[in-house]
Amino acid sequence: MDHGARGAGLMATLVCLGLGYCAQHYVSEFGARFDRIIGATRSAEQAAALGQQRFGGRTVEMLLFDGASLAAAIAQADALLVSAAPADGRDPVLANFKTEIEAAQRLRSAVYLSTLGVYGDSGGTWIDEATEVSPARARRGGARIAAERDWQALEERRSIPVAILRLGGIYGPGQNNLLRLQRGSVHRVVKPGHVSNRIHVYDIAQAIDAAFASRASGVFNLVDDEPAPPSDQIAFAAQLLGINPPPEIPYAEAAKVLSPMALSFYEGCIRARNDKLKSVLGVRLRYPTYRDGLRALYEVGDHHAAGEVG
Repeated sequence: MDHGARGAGLMATLVCLGLGYCAQHYVSEFGARFDRIIGATRSAEQAAALGQQRFGGRTVEMLLFDGASLAAAIAQADALLVSAAPADGRDPVLANFKTEIEAAQRLRSAVYLSTLGVYGDSGGTWIDEATEVSPARARRGGARIAAERDWQALEERRSIPVAILRLGGIYGPGQNNLLRLQRGSVHRVVKPGHVSNRIHVYDIAQAIDAAFASRASGVFNLVDDEPAPPSDQIAFAAQLLGINPPPEIPYAEAAKVLSPMALSFYEGCIRARNDKLKSVLGVRLRYPTYRDGLRALYEVGDHHAAGEVG
């Protein structure tokens, strides 16, 4: 089902370990599931700014990541949303708060946001959650693999259901190719046979909510129905804007314009299935293709938007 209709099952306290793009949109869309929402960040300045914002009409109590107050909040949490990226090769949440998480008596569910990067290169063949992950093959996702395994080990020790959501390329309000084209910050690299997997941030939010509602356990690919060449996605965005797309840049020449990190995105190629997202979590994608998502963003004028979460 489309979790735009908020599910039943009010929970008292959600702690968001990292309050970035996805977590902010989750709170905006589905924060009504919780009586209290706490967020954590490493920057005092960012904590103050986020604490003054409203997300879907809700305020978030902001705490510093390394503070004693956050340890106390985790100890009282009913649900954890973990989006903090690995640091120094390990998961910073478990590195700092594993004891508190394992001792949290009220904790009923945890959701960990990971990445499709854990799969590495499958040569463009279709893969699903049963596909083996390998640090040697997933050069860009090795630390994420370690973090996933640490959360799975915690689930086994503590019997807390942990849903690991492996995200494709994220786009949505304030973060999409319509805006990048307007800013002139898009390079249209063409590599024959290469596709990318995308997911709209609203569909990420409803998958998170479905995982909390069902206390889901296991791994889920969060991607739309149509892996597609990045150049096609840029061309479609340009068509919506009524402008010519940027000139194609052959992959062999891309190193002249892309950073090594951006270039590494084109090194591997997978096509990820999302059957489990639909059959187990019951999510019906609002934006099943990049065309649906970009068209909706264009229709609400997001190509002119500043990108705040409202």
